[in-house]
Amino acid sequence: MTKLLVTVDVVVFTIRDRQLHLLLIRRLAKPFANRYALPGGFILEDESVDAAAARELREETGVEKVYLEQLYTFGDPPRDPRGRVITVAYYALVPNSQVLSAGTDAADAAWFPVTELPPLAFDHRQIVDYAHERIRNKLDYTNVGFELLPDKFTLTELQLVHEAILGQKLDKRNFRRKIIQKGIVKPTKEWQHTGRKPPQLYRFSE
Repeated sequence: MTKLLVTVDVVVFTIRDRQLHLLLIRRLAKPFANRYALPGGFILEDESVDAAAARELREETGVEKVYLEQLYTFGDPPRDPRGRVITVAYYALVPNSQVLSAGTDAADAAWFPVTELPPLAFDHRQIVDYAHERIRNKLDYTNVGFELLPDKFTLTELQLVHEAILGQKLDKRNFRRKIIQKGIVKPTKEWQHTGRKPPQLYRFSE
């Protein structure tokens, strides 16, 4: 009987220079040595899947204390040349202020624009595309961008987050009307004091 192995892989997005970026590590070990990949690895016998995802992210990139959400389980038989390996994928959005540091089994950890990704190991491109589509879809009905913004923000700042995730420009008037109607945000009684006409600050609804 073929031994079944389980891994975790973590898709981490941030926004840099108004573009959506992905966190990748360059592998040191075979298979796919020197190829870029998602942070991840095998689950230890005495840990939960959630704990494994947080540990691998911390060990390979230095990123920690972020909210990870389970994405999907990928298990096509040929996905890993080492044997029958199923991976549980997670995703997260983090501020671009996170400091990166590669771990012992990664040559480096770096941010890449999602529009300019290098060739990825295993089926990681498929996992990335799945995660990107998930956050695109969640924009319409959740506060998915809350990790990318301060507690209080302007509608322009929120629009820039949406544009980065969608990869397209949005009409300012239509965007604001849609956001207000959906009740995703609520106005505060504060304004951002920049320029002659300071914009009002908002926060996400509970």
